[in-house]
Amino acid sequence: MAHTSQSLRRGAALLASTVAALGLLTACGNGGQGKSPESVSGTAAPATGNASSADSSGTSAVPSGNGSSAASQSGGSATGGGSATGGTTTSSAAATRCHTSELTASVGGNDPGAGQENFPVVLTNKSGRSCTVRGFPGAAFVNASGTQLGPDPQRESGTTATTVTLKPGQSAWAGLTFSNPEISGAKTATPAALLVTPPDEKDSLKVTWKNGAVPVSGNASSVRLGVFSAGTGA
Repeated sequence: MAHTSQSLRRGAALLASTVAALGLLTACGNGGQGKSPESVSGTAAPATGNASSADSSGTSAVPSGNGSSAASQSGGSATGGGSATGGTTTSSAAATRCHTSELTASVGGNDPGAGQENFPVVLTNKSGRSCTVRGFPGAAFVNASGTQLGPDPQRESGTTATTVTLKPGQSAWAGLTFSNPEISGAKTATPAALLVTPPDEKDSLKVTWKNGAVPVSGNASSVRLGVFSAGTGA
């Protein structure tokens, strides 16, 4: 029994010294305030291991319906939202617009007033379908050789454009106005024709000008155009 008690005391003493040594080592580790944290190679995953497949693959998730995708910008096929056709989309307005080849042009009679000369520029639908005009025409006075006389007409300010639907045979008109040259003192020329370009078109229609001299330079020589309205302006 005495031998057993002595062995137990030596074992307890050895255990105590081991614990003390471990405590000393721990104290030394905690006291290293300037020590950098240990770096670990590799990619750290969430502690729960609940990373999504997108995160783990390194691919960023893109919200659906993002209109700035390369496919939608280039007109190619767009994923997740149907397919986009190549080229531009034709709007209903462009599809129903009256083209120059579907129209005839004319100039109505003068309706003078307050020193102004006022003429309706008329476009008539000669096609077999309904079409539309909207906004200002283009116009230019030209001589017999086709050279433009005077500056480009100006658009009337403060006017509101409306879409005018022309069934076959129907017309729309826009006002062409300038100051009477005898009153304004502007220099004049007598055009051979008025070129009229329908809204959003490039080709013009030529109308013989039978209304005498028009202002082309100098004081109050501006010619103005209004927007199209339904009818002939008569």
